[in-house]
Amino acid sequence: MIESLISIAFYLSTAITALILLLPSQYGQSTTEKEDDGRGPSQKPKMTVQILVLGDIGRSPRMQYHALSIAKHGGQVDIIGYNESEPHPDILSHPGISIVPLPPHPAALQTSNKLLFLAFGPLKNPPSIPSLAVASLVCFLRNTSLIIDWHNFGYSILALKLGTGHPLTQLSKWYERTFCKYATAHICVTQAMVSILKKDFALKAPLLPLHDRPASHFQPIPDNHARREFLVSLPEAQSVRECLESGNVQVVVSSTSWTPDEDFSILIDALCQYSEFASTTKPYLPQILAIITGKGPQKDMYLEKISCLEAAGKLKKATIRTAWLSVSDYAQLLASASLGVSLHTSSSGVDLPMKVVDMFGAGLPVAGWSRFEAWPELVTEGVNGMGFGSSGELSAILVDLLGNPNKLEKLRAGAERESSRRWDDEWDPVAGKLLRLI
Repeated sequence: MIESLISIAFYLSTAITALILLLPSQYGQSTTEKEDDGRGPSQKPKMTVQILVLGDIGRSPRMQYHALSIAKHGGQVDIIGYNESEPHPDILSHPGISIVPLPPHPAALQTSNKLLFLAFGPLKNPPSIPSLAVASLVCFLRNTSLIIDWHNFGYSILALKLGTGHPLTQLSKWYERTFCKYATAHICVTQAMVSILKKDFALKAPLLPLHDRPASHFQPIPDNHARREFLVSLPEAQSVRECLESGNVQVVVSSTSWTPDEDFSILIDALCQYSEFASTTKPYLPQILAIITGKGPQKDMYLEKISCLEAAGKLKKATIRTAWLSVSDYAQLLASASLGVSLHTSSSGVDLPMKVVDMFGAGLPVAGWSRFEAWPELVTEGVNGMGFGSSGELSAILVDLLGNPNKLEKLRAGAERESSRRWDDEWDPVAGKLLRLI
């Protein structure tokens, strides 16, 4: 018995020693660093930071912005994650940023099989099992600070699929509450999230709110003629091109993931109600061209529903089109549209939709689902947007704003004022000071 225990202790200590020896130096140069880092042979980076993206790097704008800000202020960054879609061009070209791609999931696990989901599904929820525990261990062994950037709670996302009382949901919540305490600091997308972490997680480390801000390519287009020209050029606008040129069509934009946590039927029902008003009691209302961007599992189901409604004459005054646009075209679409719609419902109640941030960056007023705690942190009611909690309320907003051009222009002016505050304005006084780069 004693010999067995000694053997186990020996092998365990050997494994730990080997792990420590194999770990890269905290200040070592990245193996994927670009040949010319622009600093010269004697100029070292102010600090080295590894950013662990629990997902696709190209679809994680906030984490890319962190990397760019750190590199901009003299840090060396290794950004680690799945390299499935094209990252921001500045990420690829910056000499101080290296991408460390993670291998994709095995094909056998990329399935809708419910048994496999129960076994592996929780591993993919941010902040993710086991990534947080592994990061905590590695930072401890390397004497490195661990900073968690909270976008949402993994257990609240899991609860959408399994329910709040499911054992795996409860396990995920315990896991996050336990291992997040090993971090030296926490950054949150909202002040409401800071409050939750203080109250429910009892964290003692610094908790700092850092709101999302739009990327530089999201900019308002002040020229009405330029906006109309872009809209007319879109293939999705072909059926209403003449009405667009004459100003008798208003363009509404929504970006969706076509998943159950964004109930797209709310927008469809609202457009049906609007069409009924415009065809009967409120004939002065303009026609709507609703352009929906995004990809997701429920897209075909909703497209079939839209086709049935069109055949039944329920959308006489509303045309719905889907689009998959380039980054630059999407930014121009937001800047050229009349109104943006967000269907984000927030699994935790304290996260915020990045799509609304982008809309404000382009100077586009927003109508959004507002029945969650953090909504007022993003939208000022009646100033840069309006909130709704049902399809009826959204329909009323569409009637009110599209039927009153002056009121819509007032909201656009508020959105354009909001667009003036950018990522550096948020990042520098919060994360920049935390990392001692400012």
